[in-house]
Amino acid sequence: MRSKKPAAAVAAAVCGSLALAACGGGGPSSGGGKLSNDKVVLGLLNDQSGVYKDLSGPNAKIAIQMAIDDYKAKYGAKAVAKTIEIVTADHQNKPDIANTKAQEMYDRQNADVILDVPTSSAALAVASQAKAKKKLFIDVTAGTTKLTGSACNKYTYAWAYDTAMLAKGTGTTVVKKGGKSWSIVYPDYAFGQDMQKSFTKAVTDAGGTVQQNIPTPFPNDNFATFITKAASTNPKVIGIMAAGGDLINFVKQYNQAGMQSKAQLAVGLMFITDIHSLGVDQFAGTSFTDPWYWNLDAKNRAWADKFQAKTNTRPSFAHAGNYSAAMNYLEAVQAAGTDASEAVIKALDGKKINDIFLRNGEVRSDHRVIHDVYLAKVKSKNQVKEPWDYEQIVETIPAADAFEPVSPDCHM
Repeated sequence: MRSKKPAAAVAAAVCGSLALAACGGGGPSSGGGKLSNDKVVLGLLNDQSGVYKDLSGPNAKIAIQMAIDDYKAKYGAKAVAKTIEIVTADHQNKPDIANTKAQEMYDRQNADVILDVPTSSAALAVASQAKAKKKLFIDVTAGTTKLTGSACNKYTYAWAYDTAMLAKGTGTTVVKKGGKSWSIVYPDYAFGQDMQKSFTKAVTDAGGTVQQNIPTPFPNDNFATFITKAASTNPKVIGIMAAGGDLINFVKQYNQAGMQSKAQLAVGLMFITDIHSLGVDQFAGTSFTDPWYWNLDAKNRAWADKFQAKTNTRPSFAHAGNYSAAMNYLEAVQAAGTDASEAVIKALDGKKINDIFLRNGEVRSDHRVIHDVYLAKVKSKNQVKEPWDYEQIVETIPAADAFEPVSPDCHM
């Protein structure tokens, strides 16, 4: 009769005959787990020089380093990940460059996970690479619903927001408060197209009408003709779906054209860095939906104070989201005892999270992370009591209500 080997011995023999990556990486770390290349590598891929550099950009690396520092402080000698590195790249908001940089990060720089990735077309390219390489991608700053819809895959997570959530908050609220007729101006690429579709649905579902949908080039610095066209049907609301530098240019030109008295401005996606850059008086009274605000409560403020001490600026929701994504990734490595993708995914899926970014957070089966979000209104200049305190939180939208249900288009 053939003797039976213990399961552990069989597993060891199998792993000994395979590439190390198939068994969760290289030799054991001093923390007792198995790490590929004896370290964890976090990839930060974003816009470091263009229209989105302020809202995330280089300071996202600071936020991720804060997560690394907090992870090491929490676990000390018991940390599975003793050595953690950050590698960065600028995708210039171009999907072809994002695709190439993601390949380089996964293949040459041994990144275990890629974080951030503003610009939806770029994020979709990275999601495709994550699936092909079987390594993780945690989207923080891109808003397309395709990441948890038709383009979903088991290696990609959508951490902070999406266009449907923004539309359900802002679009629905503005219509219910009397803004029944809309013209929507949007950047003509994946994010803008998705925003236009989501806001049109939210406005019409709430009983409003969208008179015009007006595409613009991306990026763009001259919106004069598009503003004139948007105003031509005398809508009660002009919705702008641009973000970052493009949003700032639009609002500046909108105000210069004297549009404040002619139509209400609704902003699809706003970062606190946008308000700070142009000035609170330029946005005063504007309604929008925010996934996170630095001065919401003492917990957020304490983290924001640490961030400001390192950067001399207050954090946007992208910075807090990158911290949360990095910290929860490292927590999953800790729980799994390895950075092997399949084990980390198992540790992340279904996780309930309450941290400085996610309140009532949960990692859903489609890898959409749901959490409480906030209806906000930009304060008037005389309401601002300190630098960067630009938002009045009007209402908290519970996690269960803020996001669309799992999409039937998602097949992992």
